[in-house]
Parts: sequence; structure tokens; C-alpha cells
Amino acid sequence: MVGDSESAPKRHELAETVSYVGSPEHKDVPSFAGHPPRPRPDASICDRSLADRREQITEWLRDAVQRGAYGEYREKGFPRYIWYKDGATVYEGRLVNSGQGTYKGYPLKPDEWPRDIARYYG
Repeated sequence: MVGDSESAPKRHELAETVSYVGSPEHKDVPSFAGHPPRPRPDASICDRSLADRREQITEWLRDAVQRGAYGEYREKGFPRYIWYKDGATVYEGRLVNSGQGTYKGYPLKPDEWPRDIARYYG
């Protein structure tokens, strides 16, 4: 992760521009991300309780950016990956539209977590 190498004002500015749109590829119930859900066989499935919590997940993305929990690779200024930890679950946000700064997200298995995630979330 490289976000912590950027200044707090720069991270705050970036955080204001990202948002969550989701993806039916990671849902097994109808949600704001698409009707009907279309889970891929190889995709992790999001917690069903998040199906109607788009604004909260956008806040998670913004919090992660402000902490600096994002990768170095960028597309049109937006990090390709952002990581948020909620309890014992780490979610990866993946950029889906570099023109708008929108992301989908999905839970990671512990062996997929970024190795320094504890540095950002304790």
C-alpha cells in the first residue's frame, strides 16, 4: 500500500471523489448493484446484509482512502485497489470506472489480505 506516502489533504481530496456502485457478480440476492444477481462461479459473495447499504460502503471506501489503505497502481488518478477492514473481514474495492472513480467490492480470504493491512487498521 502506498497511500500513506501521500499527504493527508491529498488523501482527503481523493476520498471525496470515490464511490461504490457494486457488482451483481458478487451478490446472490437482489441489490442496488443489479437485478437479478449474477454471481460468477469464481467470485466471492458479499454479505447479504450489505445488499442495500451503498452509502455505508461508499463511506468505507472513503475511510480507507483517508487512512492510505490503497495500492500504488492508478487509472486516471484513481487507485485500482482499496482495502477496508470491518471486524474480522477485509474487503477489496476494485476500480470499475476510472472516469467516475467508482468501485465494486468483495470480501477477501485471510490469505489474500494485503500483508500490511494491520498497519492501517490495527
